[in-house]
Amino acid sequence: MTEARSISVHPHSAAPIPYAEGRDVAAPSLRVATFNASLNRPLPGQLAVDLSTPLDTQAQAVAEIVQRNAPDVLLLNEFDHDLQGAAAEAFKSNYLARSQGGQAPIDYPYTYLAPANTGIPSGADLDGDGIVGGPADALGYGDFEGQYGMVLFSKYPIDAANARTFQKFLWKDMPNSQLPTRHYGELVRGVLRLPSKSMWDVPVTVGDKTIHVIAAHPTPPVFDGPEKRNQARNHDEIRLINDYLGGEGRGEYIYDDSGKRGALEPGSDFVVLGDLNSDAASGESDPAAITALLGNPSLVDPRPAVAELPGDLELRGIAGITRSALGTADFGRGSAGVLRVDYVLPSATLPVRGSGVYWPGAGQDGGELVSGWPPASSDHRLVWVDVTLTD
Repeated sequence: MTEARSISVHPHSAAPIPYAEGRDVAAPSLRVATFNASLNRPLPGQLAVDLSTPLDTQAQAVAEIVQRNAPDVLLLNEFDHDLQGAAAEAFKSNYLARSQGGQAPIDYPYTYLAPANTGIPSGADLDGDGIVGGPADALGYGDFEGQYGMVLFSKYPIDAANARTFQKFLWKDMPNSQLPTRHYGELVRGVLRLPSKSMWDVPVTVGDKTIHVIAAHPTPPVFDGPEKRNQARNHDEIRLINDYLGGEGRGEYIYDDSGKRGALEPGSDFVVLGDLNSDAASGESDPAAITALLGNPSLVDPRPAVAELPGDLELRGIAGITRSALGTADFGRGSAGVLRVDYVLPSATLPVRGSGVYWPGAGQDGGELVSGWPPASSDHRLVWVDVTLTD
């Protein structure tokens, strides 16, 4: 139950993939995207059942958004994990490989799946309510193991044998962490893992290049008490990513699920991506960790933005106005509910050609995919970055 799995088929079975509008197909480039698709369900196995036919309307909307943007490498957050990979395979065959809304089908020959900490009983009273058990006392919040998991799809080969996962890294093993020791006793600290889901380093082979996909989904920094345990955990999950990128020995303390220690090899090509649940300028997270990550000299922040709307450029969000074109999620509180929490951050070795947040306005083509409450797809938006593949 803790072994990473890669599901692959041979590349010759892949259909040609049309690029999204405005992309230069002649350039040696790679489009990488992240999308919290909200494809989570309340019961184990329900997502696989829902996706076993091509009729789930939410999955249709999510797949159409993917087809409209046509990423080469795609991370989906909040995609329930199952051991057989049934949900991931069903989503590929019944949704991505079928035209949605008149869009061209898209095929990902390679899939990477690995377990998450969500729903795994900790055996401790993590939320301090005097009762042991339930989603808030799991190693990561969840009603069942794998809820709110993640999946990586790729048009290029995934080197699963050299992937590193950090699901089991204990929070107490991070030096100078924000672990709230007054809230968590010594016995609890001995079992509590830092990643609320997991963190992955998945190598993807693109021609002669190896690009490390650093994928994660830190916990929301809310739903806690005065001890701010979730805010602290979100901060340290993001810090773990930053430390893993290395520099000045910061990542020497990190160990992966196979016991290998150390950070990403210096000079590696990489892309950090995922719903990090933190906005440096707004919201309830501790902005220190995301600010430090965005300022890491080994990467660049392309600052993907929403395309401008004709007329009133500020209209955005279900309940009001946002004045930030960088917003990637709408949590339904007007402008205060639109935050930048989803990131695609390439290494400085991968020159950026373009970037964007897929958020068409009401009345625009595709606007129905992201409008309303709840939205037809997700309360998050797909974020993409194009990088140039230089020698």
